[in-house]
Amino acid sequence: MLSRGALIILLCLNVAAALWWGLHAPSHAAALPATEPGVPGLTLLAEAEPDALPASAELAVAPTLMDAAMACLSVGPFDTPSALRRAVDVLGASVGKLQYREAQIQSSRGWRVYVPAAATRGDALAKARALAGQGIRDYYVVTAGPGENTVSLGLFREQKNAEARLAEVKALGIEAVMEAASEDRPQWWLEIAVAADYDWRTPLGAGNWQARPIPCF
Repeated sequence: MLSRGALIILLCLNVAAALWWGLHAPSHAAALPATEPGVPGLTLLAEAEPDALPASAELAVAPTLMDAAMACLSVGPFDTPSALRRAVDVLGASVGKLQYREAQIQSSRGWRVYVPAAATRGDALAKARALAGQGIRDYYVVTAGPGENTVSLGLFREQKNAEARLAEVKALGIEAVMEAASEDRPQWWLEIAVAADYDWRTPLGAGNWQARPIPCF
């Protein structure tokens, strides 16, 4: 009996729901304006009329026009990275193209005096002890590199000081030699493309600058 009552109640609920959906009129929300009053709407680029778009736009800064006859130069040398950076800063805005090139050059370090290389490190140490026995104090045994097993007697900036040192040790009967000392160091050049009459020297200021013609890049 109880189940029959529950079935009748469920059937009544289904009928009521069907009647509500059938007779219910959905409410229509008011359409909102596309924009605020007085604010123009957006137009997609694809929807714009062709005549509404400018044929060309004016650049904020006019480009520098280079002469048809251009000169390409290698300017320098610059001995330090800071000198190179300054040159890039002062020339970069006024040249057509700019790049830099690094080169290795030999730089003089003065003169060195030394006892030639021994056959072994033990022989080199024996030569050093002999020097000490004759009153020579400023020396050291080179243990690696191109001058391995030589005994260095000093590196001198002035040639006359190196010659005096050589004479001193030779007077003691010590075989020694003197030679110019050098080292590899970097040097930089700026490669620029400019109008043939461009004055690159004035922006760089005072200095021993050179300019070499190079093929344009």
